[in-house]
Amino acid sequence: MNATQEKLKVQLEHAIVAAFGADLAGVDPILVSASNPKFGDYQANVALSLSKKLGKQPRAIAGAIVEKLDVSEICEPPEIAGPGFINLKLKTVYLEAQLNDIQADRRLGVPAAKTPKREIVDFSSPNIAKEMHVGHLRSTIIGDSIARILEFLGHDVLRLNHVGDWGTQFGMLIAYLREVYPEALTTANALDIGDLVSFYRKAKLRFDADEAFQETARQEVVRLQAGAEDTLHAWKLLCEQSRREFQIIYDLLDIKLIERGESFYNPLLSGVVEDLEKSGLLVENQGAKCVFLEGFTNREGEPLPLIVQKSDGGYNYATTDLASLRYRIQQDQAKRIIYVTDAGQANHFTQFFQVARKAGWIPDDVELVHVPFGLVLGEDGKKFKTRSGDTVRLRDLLDEAVSRAHADLKSRLQEEERQETEEFINEVARVVGISAVKYADLSQNRTSNYIFSYDKMLDFKGNTAPYMLYAYARIQGISRKGDINFEELGNNAVLLEHETELALAKYLLQLDEVISSVEQDLMPNRLCEYLYELSKKFNQFYDRHQGVQVLEAQEPQRTSRLVLCDLTARTLKLGLSLLGIQVLERM
Repeated sequence: MNATQEKLKVQLEHAIVAAFGADLAGVDPILVSASNPKFGDYQANVALSLSKKLGKQPRAIAGAIVEKLDVSEICEPPEIAGPGFINLKLKTVYLEAQLNDIQADRRLGVPAAKTPKREIVDFSSPNIAKEMHVGHLRSTIIGDSIARILEFLGHDVLRLNHVGDWGTQFGMLIAYLREVYPEALTTANALDIGDLVSFYRKAKLRFDADEAFQETARQEVVRLQAGAEDTLHAWKLLCEQSRREFQIIYDLLDIKLIERGESFYNPLLSGVVEDLEKSGLLVENQGAKCVFLEGFTNREGEPLPLIVQKSDGGYNYATTDLASLRYRIQQDQAKRIIYVTDAGQANHFTQFFQVARKAGWIPDDVELVHVPFGLVLGEDGKKFKTRSGDTVRLRDLLDEAVSRAHADLKSRLQEEERQETEEFINEVARVVGISAVKYADLSQNRTSNYIFSYDKMLDFKGNTAPYMLYAYARIQGISRKGDINFEELGNNAVLLEHETELALAKYLLQLDEVISSVEQDLMPNRLCEYLYELSKKFNQFYDRHQGVQVLEAQEPQRTSRLVLCDLTARTLKLGLSLLGIQVLERM
């Protein structure tokens, strides 16, 4: 709820009590944005909800509330419509004052959190010895945007990359490399990531088909867990090789993460099992140690267990996740822990959250949140793959986006007979290509699958990154053309005269509400929708006044319109930065 809406809500609550007594203190006035601008800016629907309780007609209740309602500093006189809606229209002078206030505020009117918290965002999470692929795209981009928004609001955010860097797969890979390429286990950079992935696949085939090799691989796992020097050295080399490749992707996407892989929690796993045994939750089932769950059953209707220690004494993902959860609460002191993974893991999170709660490990002031997301689909509506049927490498996907943006820019420059340096072309192509991929993902409701289309995401029309970037660059073009330093425009300069100016002004003042909603529901597409609508309203304002008319207008209209341009540009830049998107001064 933005500051204006909060003020109106408080005044409505006072009016309800003044009209009908203290028994109605705390009643929600049901204040919402008006669905149609002709009815005003806000609408309070409380009269309808109180009709039965008070035994009065809604219009009579609305009339009694309006008689006691003092919003004269903010709104025109309230109007009652239909069966009892209270319509409120913001005063132009109030809007002007609000815009003049945020003009001088680097945060554009978005307050910092009143009670900052320690929050953990667990995202990206690739596996060592495997390349990052399209399946890692959504976790990485969505997680980064959530972290950026929480950081902007002043929360203490720990960005964790829970990489798969432990377990049977390493015993398998090390055992195979000892046979076919022992140099890779002793020498840094002996393999590139592509070769490492190829060896991993061959090792997996061998492991699945050869019982003797399975035993050899298991012995390597035992040696790794015991800290055998040669096996540990080999493991570190393999991890470091993968890490370097991951970093190339993270640098391209401008992602900051702290790696804390599964291996970090390995020393804590036995303690998890011991504590679950002490709490009486563990049950032995076919040699494995399990916790039976409420709400999860097999086909026969029998309760399903969550295995925390396998029959051979080994541990699994659930054990590691329980250990990491305890560490994050006890050592990191996190108050909200956010896991950004695909929707297919929803049951896993529900299950191990339930076990942790049963064990009493989750304090009342700690919130656990799974942020699920859908699949990335090809234009055929099927899982996004290469022509050969392989999973698309994330590096290839990003390179292709930049390459297409480069070709598109070269074509536009040719059409416009414009000369630009190769350095300029490369930089614009990089920003547009990467931004297009990010925005195409973030602008979707994250719980849904979405179709990946280079043509759509790179389009300069519609809800795309290029459309936003162009709106921003258009404003900077006004600045260059008029030799305007936006920072030197005077305060108290906004005068709203035309309907396009009023529409733009009202939308600029909704930024705090939008960011607050994303903080709560962790849906970055709400911010995308806001920026898209803001860009459209700016373009309507621009088309009405044109850049030349803004610069050549008489004072005080000239400065007022320049301030609106500046506030729009700053809002776009801030909003896009919270999505992990860089702006361009020229395109």
